[in-house]
Amino acid sequence: MHSESETQSETLSIALAQMDVPVARPEDNLAQARAFAAQARDVGADFFLLPELWLHGYDLERGDEWADPLGQGGFAHMAHMAREFGLYVSGSLLESHAHGVSNTAVLYSPDGMLLGSYRKVHLFRLMQEHLYLYPGDHATLCPTPWGPVGLAICYDMRFPEIFRAMALAGAVLFLVPAQWPIPRVDAWFLLARARATENELFVAACNRVGDDGQTEFPGRSCVVDPWGNVLVEGNDDVQLLVTQVDLKEMRKARRYLTVYEDRRPDAYRVESMEMPSSSKESA
Repeated sequence: MHSESETQSETLSIALAQMDVPVARPEDNLAQARAFAAQARDVGADFFLLPELWLHGYDLERGDEWADPLGQGGFAHMAHMAREFGLYVSGSLLESHAHGVSNTAVLYSPDGMLLGSYRKVHLFRLMQEHLYLYPGDHATLCPTPWGPVGLAICYDMRFPEIFRAMALAGAVLFLVPAQWPIPRVDAWFLLARARATENELFVAACNRVGDDGQTEFPGRSCVVDPWGNVLVEGNDDVQLLVTQVDLKEMRKARRYLTVYEDRRPDAYRVESMEMPSSSKESA
């Protein structure tokens, strides 16, 4: 991890673990994640982001079997990785709770403390998430030395409202684990850049690679800066992506393009106009 003086200079390093995530092979997936975490530590990363449902894969029909309460199972593995490798560790897993099973993103600090959890709000009907998962009902910001970090998951990127809400609450970085398929890879980049540009902050989005038997996943994980520039971009192979982020760029962008000062919430209402009726001129 970076020294205290480097933290005060507002620089941080983000590592994205672009993994294949075979279904029902948690031992293999954990071994792959731990190997990447060790590499992230060795290159001095601060944040380590895993893909969506990185441990068991996208196996919602067996969600009750794979899900664990916060602090147990895969969540405990993430906390242990954070402590062992001295990283802020994030990603999503299936969480079991009193209401059912949720797709839940978490962020752990380097001492293994849970800084925040977020249950996926927007469930993706094309993959039948609404049939198996309990949706979240709020956004989550996690405290870090660099400022609040917002959590989102995959399909959430199509809903700018939740990102703007987090940005208005002070977020400096969004972490987005995903299993985003090949047919919509162009939208993946478009939306990652849009969420960063419109909110003038950083987006780190980690997508999986491989094939789960029905769907192919392109990888193409990325980190985007407040200007919409892609700082790092993955290919379609298993790889660890690492980039440096300077939070001063966020303030530069906001001084240059005063989006937040120019917002007009009072004017964001819609008036539906009626079609004018046609009338014949009198002779």
